[in-house]
Amino acid sequence: KVCSEPKLSLFDSAALVNKSDWNNVLKEKNLYLSLEFLTALEDAKKDDMEFRYIIYYNSALKPVAIAYIQLVHFIDKGLKYQEIFCKLGNKLKNKFLESIEVKALVCGNIFASGENGFMFTSDIEPSDAFNLLAGSMKRLTQDEDKNGQISFSLMKDFWPKSITLANNLKNNSYRGFEIDVNMVLKIHPDWKKMDDYFSSMNAKFRTKAKGVYKKSEAVRVKIFELNDIIKHKERIETLYLSVLNQADYKFGELNATALINFKRNLSEKFLFKGYFLKETLIGFSIAFYLDTILDANMVGLDYDYNKEYAVYQRMLYDFVEESLHLRVKELRLGRTAEQIKSSLGAEPVDMKLYIKHRNRITNKLLAPIISSITPSKFELRAPFRKEFAY
Repeated sequence: KVCSEPKLSLFDSAALVNKSDWNNVLKEKNLYLSLEFLTALEDAKKDDMEFRYIIYYNSALKPVAIAYIQLVHFIDKGLKYQEIFCKLGNKLKNKFLESIEVKALVCGNIFASGENGFMFTSDIEPSDAFNLLAGSMKRLTQDEDKNGQISFSLMKDFWPKSITLANNLKNNSYRGFEIDVNMVLKIHPDWKKMDDYFSSMNAKFRTKAKGVYKKSEAVRVKIFELNDIIKHKERIETLYLSVLNQADYKFGELNATALINFKRNLSEKFLFKGYFLKETLIGFSIAFYLDTILDANMVGLDYDYNKEYAVYQRMLYDFVEESLHLRVKELRLGRTAEQIKSSLGAEPVDMKLYIKHRNRITNKLLAPIISSITPSKFELRAPFRKEFAY
């Protein structure tokens, strides 16, 4: 496990990555780090984002770690994060503008929550692995073509079980902070079908669920194959942007081309459902099947129909049904709409990020700013009977 004279290979395209070495580290443990996924994303976003891929080798030239890094524009329109990222971006003079834009180097997938930017093997000590990663981020930040443009480096998003290891980043002047929680539903082993799931609920929440199905009776749900996504490409982008434009902050935008690529490259690992009112597509949902986990990644909605037909809530129950069908252990529902998701039985899980400003002096001033960032507050529901509550 000695990391003497470490070597690395750096690529700016997934097509150039040594697939054998990359996969020897990955060992199919993370779909979001698979070259199939990364190629699909890069092909769709290469005109407005930059990508870096790194393979680390030990002194015996054995691959011991991989990293995926994105160069993105962080656009913030919300009150909560506006002043924070103005400061992080050295833009104090603009803090009263309606929106800001900051260039960031991000290790992790900006379109999916979780530890999707870095993986290492047992052949390297965790502290060495994180030191190597931090060194690479510094090197990229100081690259002469990027110097003066990148405001900060961000490592995202670590689950509670990994925070002890991720705290190694503090040795490289990174500061940890938490943002909104990820809502996760643990799938009870007794739930074989939706009737089992609903039977585990209190009467109040069963009644609410019945109300959602009643409202959405007129909505037709269709499983989309590749040709369906291509056919409805323009409408899909409209529905997606309708939701994205409601967000206070965003790192970037996906497009229908990325979704087409995901379906083409990932097949049954990528699930896409369309929601129709007569012949009109009024919503869609996508999820990634990660073997023991279903990650509900994104929805698109026409808000003119959402309230009357309970489209979004119906999507959430459909995610639960898909989880039972696939026999996964947990359903990850992501951030936002925490209270609605908790009414399904999802519990909040803290996620931690680590950030570092490129300017040393500014980085030292981050502590009070970072400490002011806290997850949004919401009322947690308790829908399950006592014997089914986690």
